[in-house]
Amino acid sequence: QVQLVESGGGLVQAGGSLRLSCAASGRTFSRSSMGWFRQAPGKEREFVASISWRSSITDYGESVKGRFAINRDNAKNTVYLQMNSLKPEDTAVYYCAAGSIGRTPANYAYWGQGTQVTVSS
Repeated sequence: QVQLVESGGGLVQAGGSLRLSCAASGRTFSRSSMGWFRQAPGKEREFVASISWRSSITDYGESVKGRFAINRDNAKNTVYLQMNSLKPEDTAVYYCAAGSIGRTPANYAYWGQGTQVTVSS
């Protein structure tokens, strides 16, 4: 099993940056692909980024490509999401997930509780 705890969310002005962290516990973290998803009120959960367990494969949603970057440190059992050039439409609860690499929530068996990101205009 993998337990996930996100941190780093908050309120930021448009154009600013935030870095989200997801700390994992459990023996299988280093063998798990990791993903970030987000969900705004009244909307479906949206794929943001994913990274394979060796960091050899990364993938990004179209709306964040070129602005966000995902990376992981297996020695620290942590995955990060660097978010730059933030826009008001990036406002959402951001979730970390562990499982098989892919763009759909069904690929991921384990989820964190989420962290709120709010971007003001």
